[in-house]
Amino acid sequence: MFRTSDMIMLAVIVASAAFTYKTKHEAENRLSEIRKIEAQIRFEEDTIDVLKADWSLLTQPVRLERLVKAYETELGLKTVEATQIVRLSDLPERPLTIEDLVSDPAAMAGLETDPVVTGTVAQ
Repeated sequence: MFRTSDMIMLAVIVASAAFTYKTKHEAENRLSEIRKIEAQIRFEEDTIDVLKADWSLLTQPVRLERLVKAYETELGLKTVEATQIVRLSDLPERPLTIEDLVSDPAAMAGLETDPVVTGTVAQ
């Protein structure tokens, strides 16, 4: 009744149905993962927006001025006067010791470093 070709065709159909089901299931799992990651991204972006808003509120000049006035005596804060600004040549020279040279290889080579801005060696 069934021929060999019919059996082979039936096996191919069952195998293709199984492959299709497996592929669909994996795609749905991946889509679920993508949606979770997108939700996490939205949450992080919202958190960043809240932190930026908080930062802008905390650094408002009016608020800072109020805090300075409130804690002026405790912190010893004073307004910077124009006479406080000096030239580099007006500052006293710091004595150089051998420990300073040994601890800083760039200083030992006679080069100045700028670790805050670029971290490179200036010549």
